[in-house]
Amino acid sequence: MERFYTAESVTEGHPDKLCDQIADSVLDDCLAHDPLSRVACEVLATRGHIMVAGEITSRHVPRISDIVESVMHSIGYSTRGFTIDLLLHRQSPDIAAGVDNPLEEREVIGTGELGAGDQGVMVGYACNETPEMLPLPVVLANRLALTLSSVRKAGLIPGLRPDGKTQVTVEYDEDGKPLRLDTVVISAQHSPSMEQDELLWQLADKVLTPALHDFPPDEDTRILVNPSGRFVFGGPEADTGLTGRKLMVDTYGVFAPHGGGAFSGKDPTKVDRSGAYMARYIAKNIVAAGLASRCKVTLAYAIGKAEPVMVSVDTFGTGTLCADDCLEEAVKLVFGLTPAAIIRQLDLLKPIYVRTAAYGHFGRPGFTWERTDKAKALRDAVE
Repeated sequence: MERFYTAESVTEGHPDKLCDQIADSVLDDCLAHDPLSRVACEVLATRGHIMVAGEITSRHVPRISDIVESVMHSIGYSTRGFTIDLLLHRQSPDIAAGVDNPLEEREVIGTGELGAGDQGVMVGYACNETPEMLPLPVVLANRLALTLSSVRKAGLIPGLRPDGKTQVTVEYDEDGKPLRLDTVVISAQHSPSMEQDELLWQLADKVLTPALHDFPPDEDTRILVNPSGRFVFGGPEADTGLTGRKLMVDTYGVFAPHGGGAFSGKDPTKVDRSGAYMARYIAKNIVAAGLASRCKVTLAYAIGKAEPVMVSVDTFGTGTLCADDCLEEAVKLVFGLTPAAIIRQLDLLKPIYVRTAAYGHFGRPGFTWERTDKAKALRDAVE
């Protein structure tokens, strides 16, 4: 395998992540009042404008302007000088019909299923490299970004501002085990009065040291802080943000492919979100069951059809008890893979989504798709 792997993350104040959080806050508001809401919300943020567009079909009418203002203030931005533009309408009746009346129900009356809200490919990944069952560079990059924001909000480094990015490169040994930190990059927005030397010292003490405590830098690790120089101008005033533009930050970085569908702003009938959560749930349980040390699960759906058109398991040659095609059959026995079954198993009709919208959708406690409660059932099915 390659010797060096890199992963990046961004803070909640990054303009793309600002948009993801607004979109998921709109979704959560709808689900809190009407769990059967259909939401596909996109957000664009640029200098002086926040645009919220998409389709909402719900018994609840969200107060979008209030939601935008609340999210921006919670992150640390002011809405003063911003115009909020709304371009919203109801879900297409053709798509709604395919979801409410799936192909299987049209062929066999009374299945009680939901059709997939879109076609597409969803990928889940897990490995035994870290307690989070994610690759180490992904864990560290997200941890650095979260620590950077936490330090800013706690006022531990006066002068920090909301925008920021992190990146971690890890060197691996010949057996594919993390060996050392090669490079750590932090770009942190700051006030114009902060000197670079002071910023470097403060970030090293209050962000790098605690975030990297269990895998610290060595004397040869490169630490790059604001390598472009001053970072005073940031957020949507400096860079246009858009929902769904941090797909690899949301998932597994370079370690697994991405089917292409974004997550934020979409209710769970959209399988590009719920299917990706189920694929991660399956992959994590396979690894937790000791059936593989690395696992990629791929699901593919057709719009308006409930059952997936493809279920694939790839353990990269690390499977322990059986071949990958045997694991695929075990997965079909243990997990329900229709949209309705996924929603039931993972309890996805609750307003939980804004918590996913920054620092990765995977590897953090509190989400149903991070449970390993199916590990025994999977192992039993294989044996």
